[in-house]
Amino acid sequence: MSSRTTVSRHYIFRALAATLALSPLWLVPAASAQQSYVGLFDLYGGFTYLSSPNVNLDQRGFHIQAGVNARTWLALGFDYSRSTGNTDITPNLLTSSLQTALGDQIAVGEHLGIIPAGYTVSVPFDATTQTFAAGPQLMFRHWSAVTLFVRPSIGAIHEVATLHATDPLSQAIVDQLAPTGVKTDWTPFYGFGGGGEFNIGPHFSIRAQADFVHNHLFSDVLRNGRNTVRLSIGPAFHFGKNMAK
Repeated sequence: MSSRTTVSRHYIFRALAATLALSPLWLVPAASAQQSYVGLFDLYGGFTYLSSPNVNLDQRGFHIQAGVNARTWLALGFDYSRSTGNTDITPNLLTSSLQTALGDQIAVGEHLGIIPAGYTVSVPFDATTQTFAAGPQLMFRHWSAVTLFVRPSIGAIHEVATLHATDPLSQAIVDQLAPTGVKTDWTPFYGFGGGGEFNIGPHFSIRAQADFVHNHLFSDVLRNGRNTVRLSIGPAFHFGKNMAK
């Protein structure tokens, strides 16, 4: 994939994320009455789409949230998502030391005739990514049909990458990066998120949200960190004591 295509996709994706997160604002003028019921508890489960343009990785999976409304304007909760996808490791993604070592190996192989001239290194891998976060969320409930919210996105991300060799050289690279063929890592992430809910009734809504975070998974192998966008949509359920009274 060309760098121009990657950059274009990145900006298109960010525009889509912003549109999804802010879409409830379209309904604000038509929903002027405040909400009469705010349940003590919230549960959410939906589809999620995770994109890390830095490494050309797109993943799909599910997203779960559980929260408590401490006030009508303040929620405290836990956030979990799991998504899977695949991409390729290419030399430009590696640390400088690994790029140098790999270049030397290829040069020797080409000189000995073991590797064909102009050989391009690309190692496919499957990735399973989990995110864990907890913290506050500011709620805006001034309209009966729409609830808006914003939050900090701070937590931890865990990824399991399964590498697949396609030839002897890529097998040698896999053996060097992950002798078992599987590499795992934990790292913190930070960023911000927000979105809104279309309130179908006092106990049910459709939630659409987006998060923008930064992390640096596999820092021993990959040169740069990732700017990751997560989109999510699905049903939310509200129940328990009415915090609006």
